[in-house]
Amino acid sequence: NGTIAEESWFDDDVTPQLFKEELMGGSGDITVWINSPGGDCVAAAQIYNMLMDYPHNVTVKIDGIAASAASVIAMAGTKVLVSPVSMMMIHNPMTVAMGDTAEMQKAIEMLGSVKDSIINAYEIKTGLSRTKLSHLMDAETWMDANKAVELGFADDVLARAEIPEDMEPPAVSMLYSKAAV
Repeated sequence: NGTIAEESWFDDDVTPQLFKEELMGGSGDITVWINSPGGDCVAAAQIYNMLMDYPHNVTVKIDGIAASAASVIAMAGTKVLVSPVSMMMIHNPMTVAMGDTAEMQKAIEMLGSVKDSIINAYEIKTGLSRTKLSHLMDAETWMDANKAVELGFADDVLARAEIPEDMEPPAVSMLYSKAAV
């Protein structure tokens, strides 16, 4: 929940170190809830790798937004579920660069390599071609729940849990009974 960063300045960022401490604090299958606008792609790669290496099932539930670097983390889920009212967004990596033409060319090449590494995660999860994924990133693609499932970025849409028969509420006529109240 929050921006993904290498370091947290105001205790409102998700860092690989904080995530690792929480991940290693338990055992067995886990659920990772994501609501993040994204952030640092290197920090996201570290979290992605931790989840990929985790020896149990990882269910990712997107309950708000999984944008940019947060969408990469979501790809590490054994199962990815997205809320019917949440969004996922993918786009090309960005940076700030300063210098002469040689420095600008280095920045361009670095961004190309970063894009390729992000496509690796998307390709593993979705099965889409690298060309298709590249075009989706070029277009800054926003996906609602159904589109995320259709394109393979998510496995299913979150739904209300079924109420067991022995826990079903009483018949409607009983709901408004003065005696029941």
